[in-house]
Amino acid sequence: MKLDPKRFAPYLVLSIMLPWLGATRADPPGGWQFLPFDQALRKAQQEQRRVFLYFGRHGCPSCEKTNRESFSDPRVVEHFNAHYVLAYVDSESGERLRLPSGERITEMELGVRLKVFGTPFFYFMEPDGGAILRAPGYQSADEFLRYDRFVNEGHYKQRSFAEFKAADS
Repeated sequence: MKLDPKRFAPYLVLSIMLPWLGATRADPPGGWQFLPFDQALRKAQQEQRRVFLYFGRHGCPSCEKTNRESFSDPRVVEHFNAHYVLAYVDSESGERLRLPSGERITEMELGVRLKVFGTPFFYFMEPDGGAILRAPGYQSADEFLRYDRFVNEGHYKQRSFAEFKAADS
């Protein structure tokens, strides 16, 4: 039996293209001033501002819901753009970034180091990169505003978020 190369050409092209088709970068929500993590951390250190880090990924239904519902709320956009240096990381990306130590790692490796094992995942950080608050999963606009009060007003220095939330309810 003789194979007809014209018949199998489309399958060959598809098999070559598949790795790139799956490597689509996830986009952060519109209306936000997100930077790559390494640029955001440099800016935060220069301006002595805290960092809001959003881990998302392409095809994540909870990320899409967060972008569509919570991150479209004008109050959340206003507060977060005003109070934080914003960073976005595609948790499946091979994009390289440089840590303050000079080490180069991928966005995916950053997620592993910060113990981010699902998306969306939100991380509030000090200007030096120290952790303040970790928040996994979909969050409502009201919950983001509560996180903002907890972090921006400095409550995290005196008590846990659970204690703050109980007193805030």
